[in-house]
Amino acid sequence: MIRNEGFEIIDTTLRDGEQSAGVVFSVEERMNIILALDKAKVKWIEAGIPAMGKQECEDLKLMLNLPIKSNLIAWNRANLEDLKASIDCGFKFVHVSLPVSDLHIEHKLQKSRTWVLDQLKKCMEYLQNYGVTIIIGAEDASRADPEFFLQYADIAASYGAIRIRYSDTVGCLDHFTTYRKIKEIADHNPLPVEIHAHNDFGLAVANTLAAYKAGAKFASVTVTGLGERAGNASMEETAFSLKRFYNYDCGIELEALPFLAEMVSRASERTLFPYKPVVGSLVSNL
Repeated sequence: MIRNEGFEIIDTTLRDGEQSAGVVFSVEERMNIILALDKAKVKWIEAGIPAMGKQECEDLKLMLNLPIKSNLIAWNRANLEDLKASIDCGFKFVHVSLPVSDLHIEHKLQKSRTWVLDQLKKCMEYLQNYGVTIIIGAEDASRADPEFFLQYADIAASYGAIRIRYSDTVGCLDHFTTYRKIKEIADHNPLPVEIHAHNDFGLAVANTLAAYKAGAKFASVTVTGLGERAGNASMEETAFSLKRFYNYDCGIELEALPFLAEMVSRASERTLFPYKPVVGSLVSNL
């Protein structure tokens, strides 16, 4: 049996999960979710996007003052104004994200690969002045040239980033392809790889498990799988599957997950279906 020791879970319910159409958490709901995640011993929580404005920054400052052990992460686009907002809020863990596929670079950004690498360097140099821990995101990595992904990762590593997110942004991977791609990258990458899977084909958890077996060291998930389009890999299905199929304890209190799922379901006004894997009321064999 393959065990990937040190594999950790990152919750992004309050960032990617809230990007689900029609979902808006109040600040009280967000703080309660963070407290519940902390109680469940979730080590990493992507708390929000400071660049969204003054009120968002005020809310995030309240979250940063909560008496928790979890590490709160600010998500940022790769521009200095966004990064300044995160620094001003007081974040110590800062995620910086850029697209790495030619499709996104040319059609979304209307830039070049050279621009992406230069922008990454510019942001990393800026953040180094503030002593924060830097996490790098690679958007649309699943459709990117692997050589360019590694070039991007090399630069991030040279500036002290602690990990790189491999995003299947449009949810186009299956688990066999995920294993092959992550295995190839993990064997040559200077940074630990974080898998970020979307559930467009119902394969987000399967892809996350495939990445675990291929050598990824982190996975970003959301409670109930909440997220844009068909959502993300669900925390409860990922954590329970790691334990059930690989006897791997990812550090999360599994008994806390049904309560968390109910909490997020109510706050997001997304009904928790009785046949929902792991936490549905009709599921009782765990």
